[in-house]
Amino acid sequence: MNKAFTKESDAADDDDDGPSLPALPAGTRNYMTPAGYARLRAEFMQLIDVERPRMVETVSWAAKNGDRSENGDYLYGKKRLREIDRRLRFLTKRLDIAEVVDPSAHFGSEQIFFGATVTYANVRGEERTVTIKGIDESDSLAGEVSWIAPVARTLLKARVGDELQLVTPVGVERIEVVEVSYPEPSSPA
Repeated sequence: MNKAFTKESDAADDDDDGPSLPALPAGTRNYMTPAGYARLRAEFMQLIDVERPRMVETVSWAAKNGDRSENGDYLYGKKRLREIDRRLRFLTKRLDIAEVVDPSAHFGSEQIFFGATVTYANVRGEERTVTIKGIDESDSLAGEVSWIAPVARTLLKARVGDELQLVTPVGVERIEVVEVSYPEPSSPA
């Protein structure tokens, strides 16, 4: 049968939001810093206002060029449109349930809440500094951990000087909170 008369199956691609980020635990909120929310919102707007219309135009142009089965621009364009649409669905879901929390509200506090930058030490005296951020914005290479990560869940609500039990893959490790800081509140302009 000629490929022109068969339906391409996109069903598997449509429902899969991809391996980009882990799912939120059931019944929890999607906490984000204002900067993290702004970044996701900017990505959403870039995709919907710039990339998707450009790709639709490319696919439309390529479709007019005849045989679609061997048309690389058309095939790549359709694939890229599915990827963009998948990412837009993911971003829409995450932005809809986002709860923006400004960490500067806790400026000067010694207790650990969402958005804190925490320095802790283990029994060997090795110090590590992490910033507790949202699941969609944390970057482990930059020293940021998601608020649902084991280290963040251990640190939350603790204070400077508290000794805690951190469960790691190799066992339980004792850590002590050395320092807690928050960004300064922005002054109204």
